[in-house]
Amino acid sequence: MKKSSRARRPRRPYTLAVAVLVGAGAACAHVTGSVDSAAAALGLRKATPVTTASAPGTEAPPPSTERGGGNNAPPSPKPLVPFNAKLRSTNIPEPGGGVRDGGCSGALIAPDWVITAGHCFHDLDGTRVGGKPRYTMIVTVGKTRDSDPGGRTAKVVDVRQSPVNDLAVVKLDTPITDITPVALAESAPDPGQRLQFAGWGSTSATVVTPSDHLKRGEFRIAAVNDSTLDADPVVPRTVENSPCRDDSGGPFFVSADDVTGQLVATEVSGPQCPQPGTETLARVDVAASWIRKQIES
Repeated sequence: MKKSSRARRPRRPYTLAVAVLVGAGAACAHVTGSVDSAAAALGLRKATPVTTASAPGTEAPPPSTERGGGNNAPPSPKPLVPFNAKLRSTNIPEPGGGVRDGGCSGALIAPDWVITAGHCFHDLDGTRVGGKPRYTMIVTVGKTRDSDPGGRTAKVVDVRQSPVNDLAVVKLDTPITDITPVALAESAPDPGQRLQFAGWGSTSATVVTPSDHLKRGEFRIAAVNDSTLDADPVVPRTVENSPCRDDSGGPFFVSADDVTGQLVATEVSGPQCPQPGTETLARVDVAASWIRKQIES
């Protein structure tokens, strides 16, 4: 992963790479399951149309009381920013042997492609790698909470590492066709622009485990660099409104309706959660043409 040379304060490197991990992509616990049982260990399945009770003013109506009233029941409300993606693995190899859990966040950018941080896929030395994943990574899209019915799940079968920044696009084994992907930014953003953040990272500064619900926050672009952005929180940080461990790859985007959006950047690294400081993000616009080529290949 790329690290900032600035020494304002200790920063958390969001990497899933090494045995001692600190960062948004950090592991949470050892497991003993096999690769083939990874998906089952996560409790994920193909599901029915998505729904959530989290969006204000969009509470699901009570079920129809009519006998056989399935056709009369109102449609379920859509989840917030349904393009958000939760990435989880239970069999990441460790340098000393054994495996551990780990995770990242991301966003659906095409029916069978998700964008996330490049360092979420690595070898035993922590080097970003592409091609067939070296451990099973299950992706869930279209939920606001783990407990929500619906959503879609798929397995990562191919990884493409960006040549310009810490960003990767990953191909899914099953296309997700009923959720609108987030659009890609095609031009550089302006300093001062506000971006929304979404991620599934830890909600504890000490106990590293993925959140069971989607975290949301708002940031302001502080600087536009060659391939990255600096972004500061609009309000004081909490573990609920800013990136923590397992939030690597989380989308920073603009949206007018909390359903569709345009992706401006993805999470790379930042201060120890929830301490004050600036986030480093991977710009999407500088890799947009490369991303389109991967999707079309």
